[in-house]
Amino acid sequence: MWMARVSIATLRKLQPVIWWYALALVVIVLDQLTKIAAEQYLTYARPLPLTSWFNLTLQYNPGAAFSFLSDAGGWQRYFFSTIAVVISAVLVVWLYRLPGTQRLLPLSLALILGGAIGNLWDRVALGHVVDFISVHYGGAFFPAFNIADSAITVGAALMILDSFLAPRREQSGGTQSL
Repeated sequence: MWMARVSIATLRKLQPVIWWYALALVVIVLDQLTKIAAEQYLTYARPLPLTSWFNLTLQYNPGAAFSFLSDAGGWQRYFFSTIAVVISAVLVVWLYRLPGTQRLLPLSLALILGGAIGNLWDRVALGHVVDFISVHYGGAFFPAFNIADSAITVGAALMILDSFLAPRREQSGGTQSL
């Protein structure tokens, strides 16, 4: 009888958080499908111009953001994979522990989680991250990125926004939920 109550309580707690885990899964799937398409239809390092400022360009990044440590000799693959596993585990627990009334913070965490796992998948399976989105202006190119990177960036921006809005929620008694 006691075990049944624990299971029901656990299921009730999982009900709101399952949607955030599902969003992270959607990010992972979209990221992997677009990377598969990029590898299938693009030629490595050959830009496919779509507009005057936007190309699709297949590139491989063995480093971190902006190719940080990309020429470090291989150890960075395991280093960044370990960091991604730890961060993903923390995000899974953090999402689980959040009150079901919050919206903005769990949205940001789900996007970051999905992006982190999407890039982790590449590192473990391929030894590098597949990038293919290239934005440029006047001959200056932003480093290539992918859907996972975009999700992490949007998630981080939403997390910062939430940190500014959190004091307002606390002052109003926590009734606001973004």
